[in-house]
Amino acid sequence: MMTDFKHVLAAMSMAAGAVEAAGTSDAQALPEVNVGRIERLANFSSKWVDARHVDVWLPEGYSAGKRYQVLYMHDGQMLFDASKSWNQQAWDVHLSVARLVAAGRIPDTLIVGIWNNGKYRHSEYFPQKFLPLMPQPQRERLLQAALQNKPQSDAYLRFIVEELKPAIDARYATRPEAASSFLMGSSMGGQISVYAMNEYPQVFGGAAGLSTHWIGQHKPNAAIPLAGYNYLRAHLAAPETHRLYQDHGTTELDALYAPYQVMVNDLARERGYVDGVNFETRVFDGSGHNEKAWAERLEIPLEFLLRKP
Repeated sequence: MMTDFKHVLAAMSMAAGAVEAAGTSDAQALPEVNVGRIERLANFSSKWVDARHVDVWLPEGYSAGKRYQVLYMHDGQMLFDASKSWNQQAWDVHLSVARLVAAGRIPDTLIVGIWNNGKYRHSEYFPQKFLPLMPQPQRERLLQAALQNKPQSDAYLRFIVEELKPAIDARYATRPEAASSFLMGSSMGGQISVYAMNEYPQVFGGAAGLSTHWIGQHKPNAAIPLAGYNYLRAHLAAPETHRLYQDHGTTELDALYAPYQVMVNDLARERGYVDGVNFETRVFDGSGHNEKAWAERLEIPLEFLLRKP
């Protein structure tokens, strides 16, 4: 398949703009939603990473007398309100969750949107344990070019597991067990979601990566995907107790993903994940690398990940 590199370059520019714009924090007003409501844990402090906003979506009729699953999502400033995002696009994840709950296809669910950290987004989202599995020259280039010489994903996960999740479980009527705690993200957010499930399988029962960025940079390469493959081969969470969702499109940056995702899919199946049971992988022809594309297919991963056992 021939790749349209004009689209790839456009996606690269878009991704760079997303990181830079997200870090400016100009639009810090609370997202406006017409279903449910948003509460903000403003400048949530951490001993592990920089403080950032966390936006929590509560559905209509939220009640302390119920118990809710929790979906933790990355790039929180891109989830709920397109008018306040850098590119005027949003996942509108609350609308998809509300529709699925109303239809009885998933249980009651809260959404926790964790804001990214601007220029340190790549540093926080790139799985740190991939690095020792890379050849030294490629590792050093990645550290300098993308990770600010400061890999932070393990610290970011400690922030979520040790500080944020306990705060969410204390403040809201959650089901705190792993079987009711899930992660989702796109691109690098998809990569950190899968990594978190594998690093903390006792905390999270499933992860979804939309357009998961297994290549780790903006051009084809072997070093990063092979490091990811070797990590997953040793650390992929037990299929008996976890769910894994993966997808990608075929245009923009997603045009590069197919051969790398096939490798991950094969590994998951070899580990014991079964398509349609605890594993789902999809290709969306003509779909690109942006929030509009992810919003259009969002109900598929949401239902797979959050459905009743």
